[in-house]
Amino acid sequence: MSVSSNSNHVRNPSKQTKNDWRLILRLLPYARRNQGIFLLSIILLIPISIAGAIQPLIIGQAISVLRQEESWSFLATMPLANALNILIILLLCTIIVRFIFVAIQGFLVQKVGQEITAGMREDLFIHVTSLATRFFDRTPVGRLVTRVTNDVEALGDVFSTGAIGIFNDIIYITIIILTIFTLQWQLASMLVLMLIPVTALIIYFQQQYRKANYQAREELSKLNSILQENVAGINIVQLFRREQFNSEMFRSINENYREEVGKTIFHDSAVSATLEWISLVAIAGVLWLGGVFILKDNLNFGTLSAFILYAQRFFEPLRQFAEKFTMFQAGFTAIERIEELMTEPIEIQDRKNTVDIKTVIQNKKAIGEIRFENVSFGYKEDEYVIKNLNFIVNPGEKVALVGPTGAGKSSIIRLLCRLYEPNKGKILVDGIDIRDLSQVELRRHIGVILQESFLFAGDVKRNITLGEKYSLNRIQEAAHITNVDDFIQQLPQGYDTELRERGTNLSGGEKQLLAFARVAIRDPHVLVLDEATSSLDVATEALIQTALDRLLIKRTAIIIAHRLSTIRNVNKILVLKRGELIESGTHDELLDLGGLYASLYNLQMLGQ
Repeated sequence: MSVSSNSNHVRNPSKQTKNDWRLILRLLPYARRNQGIFLLSIILLIPISIAGAIQPLIIGQAISVLRQEESWSFLATMPLANALNILIILLLCTIIVRFIFVAIQGFLVQKVGQEITAGMREDLFIHVTSLATRFFDRTPVGRLVTRVTNDVEALGDVFSTGAIGIFNDIIYITIIILTIFTLQWQLASMLVLMLIPVTALIIYFQQQYRKANYQAREELSKLNSILQENVAGINIVQLFRREQFNSEMFRSINENYREEVGKTIFHDSAVSATLEWISLVAIAGVLWLGGVFILKDNLNFGTLSAFILYAQRFFEPLRQFAEKFTMFQAGFTAIERIEELMTEPIEIQDRKNTVDIKTVIQNKKAIGEIRFENVSFGYKEDEYVIKNLNFIVNPGEKVALVGPTGAGKSSIIRLLCRLYEPNKGKILVDGIDIRDLSQVELRRHIGVILQESFLFAGDVKRNITLGEKYSLNRIQEAAHITNVDDFIQQLPQGYDTELRERGTNLSGGEKQLLAFARVAIRDPHVLVLDEATSSLDVATEALIQTALDRLLIKRTAIIIAHRLSTIRNVNKILVLKRGELIESGTHDELLDLGGLYASLYNLQMLGQ
């Protein structure tokens, strides 16, 4: 059981190869889809910020009016009660404006965030499901789940709360700075100068947060991987009493995750504590310098009160800015990880000008020829599992692939279905290089039944059609051909019976029967059986053998079978050893030859 990270997918965050803003550009297409709502959200920030900046001025004027100090000209000529009533009404108006606009703006930014999250999650899912099998061989499932869920959700937070919030904080601070400079430039200069050390500290702590957050998400990926692996393999875990051992592995990774999260909490808390301390120092500085100006009659109490409120509000956006900056750092980490996945090349792609196989084969009398020409393939570049393979399967022939474990039989099937690309040589179907066919056409032309059939959560019909549109009569016809109609009719709701995840409410044989119906409904010209009857009992195998006899009429078939007694009647047997074709012929010819096939057959007969 392995949850280790692949080196190709982990980057040291201290060596950032891409500028953060270049990563942000990756998200612009998603923002453009909702640019109207996005722009409206930003426009609403202006009245919200202005209303918030006016409130300390109003309170300061109220204090000046009460102390009969210099105030706004229109207030100076009014009676005290009237002046206070006007200031109260103005303050109430600013509160109402902020309340209404903040509610509207909050709804809009959340909507934008959810739209962006949904769009990116959908694109990421499409990209992941388009990647070659080779990618999934080396990537833990838990890592993919984390990136499609947690990381994408972090990006939604960046847009719904972070991006708009940053604009809000910048606009608010700008308006406050302009306002306080119109009141008293010395006090204003002192507050603005305090931004320099605060900014430096925020940048430092956020960089440390970024590193810790990247590692935390890597540990979360490992945590999800081991969880998925244990749930999927729960039978083996319990049968071999691996609970305690696996729990220790989980505990170790969980502890690493806790430590990394602890580091992010420390750096986040350090920012908040620093800003709290700086804001108190700023208020003390305003009181000291303001007191000096009051003693010299250069400042009144109303203006000083307004400055104290501004000092509090001045650092409040900074605190929120720091929190959002922390969110941005988490978002940047998520973007890095998502971009690593989005930039993973799609190895198996259709060519621009693909061949329509229907037009090629419509004039042919016989369909289903398969030709391997000098094909070599390895899962690693320097380790070939198939070496210079050459063979031809004529239309309508039934050919069996035989050989010991590791001979390359399943690899041949994967190459034929274009789940992998050969390193050398080419594979032709009815004279067409399979790379010149679209993947949809190729896999419709070739039907594959694997040793273990995967069923999706959903009803029986959906597991036969797999989302394609077929009439119920067509579904029932495919089920009848493959002898599964009686079994389906015995289910509680027949074809509408809901199957649990991975078809756990069916037996192994029943799942395999549905796999045969799944292929039969598509009417392929070539049928590939990869140990397709190995999990069936004798009675079910008899049913499926009858179905196979029907399916194989006028169809080419490639059969992988370990039970050599089941392939006596095929037209040709190809014997493989370590990726090379070493024998070829009928069952009787190979027995007379006395080679590897004869040895394997005699061993099986001896065992029986």
